[in-house]
Amino acid sequence: MTSGANAAGLAGSADPAGRPPAITDGAYARRWAMAAAAAADERKGVDTVVIDVGDVLVVTDLFVITHGNNARQVRAITEGVEESLKAAGGPPPLRIEGADDRQWVLLDYGPFVVHVFDAERRDLYQLERLWGDCPLLDWRAAG
Repeated sequence: MTSGANAAGLAGSADPAGRPPAITDGAYARRWAMAAAAAADERKGVDTVVIDVGDVLVVTDLFVITHGNNARQVRAITEGVEESLKAAGGPPPLRIEGADDRQWVLLDYGPFVVHVFDAERRDLYQLERLWGDCPLLDWRAAG
């Protein structure tokens, strides 16, 4: 699969053991979050947004939020994000929550978190409204 992350030249230098580089730099984390948003969009993620929550949260800096129209699509989006970042030399998620029920899958990369909802859960939890005072980033312009 060709990924937007590869096209953007985001591959970092892996260490000698072949592990991807750690995300420690804010700009580097932002580029990977943008790549995750593009990967979600490639897999038909709906209304994908990136929110900068770094000024109000200490546990992460960015949220990538998207949804699929059914459980199969939620799974495809989630797998697409993981595969795309890995193929581009990116980091693996530190934790994955909700993959079994595919209603709200959370991919925790540390400095950024990818939320993949089904349409019903996205409407219920309204994370964009909850974090509405935080800036939205234009992930399409980053590619």
